[in-house]
Amino acid sequence: MARIICDTSFLMHLATKRITNIDRIDTEIGSVTFVVPETVHDELLKLCNDPGKKTDAEATIKHVSNFETIPIHGRFADDELLEHAKIHHSIIGTMDKELKRRIKEAGGSVMSFWNDKIVLES
Repeated sequence: MARIICDTSFLMHLATKRITNIDRIDTEIGSVTFVVPETVHDELLKLCNDPGKKTDAEATIKHVSNFETIPIHGRFADDELLEHAKIHHSIIGTMDKELKRRIKEAGGSVMSFWNDKIVLES
């Protein structure tokens, strides 16, 4: 089973947009589990105080309420996600171009969105 370590941008997109191939993801790449780092959950709670992002942040928190939470903390969330993925051979779900680049340079895999579909990038 592949564990997808999700960052904030990925989760917000997953929760608020229509993803056309979400029902087929297990068939296409195998069984997946989306997990939420505690630092990402904390960031979502902070975004609930931002009037421009409050609705999406609240919808995301509700959407991920049954997702597994993992203890990833740190001052720089991207660095912590990348380090965790290296150690545990996890895939990182992100929409952040810079983080995608860093993951790929480190030999990791990225799950992202393209044309309303989930895609796996290596």
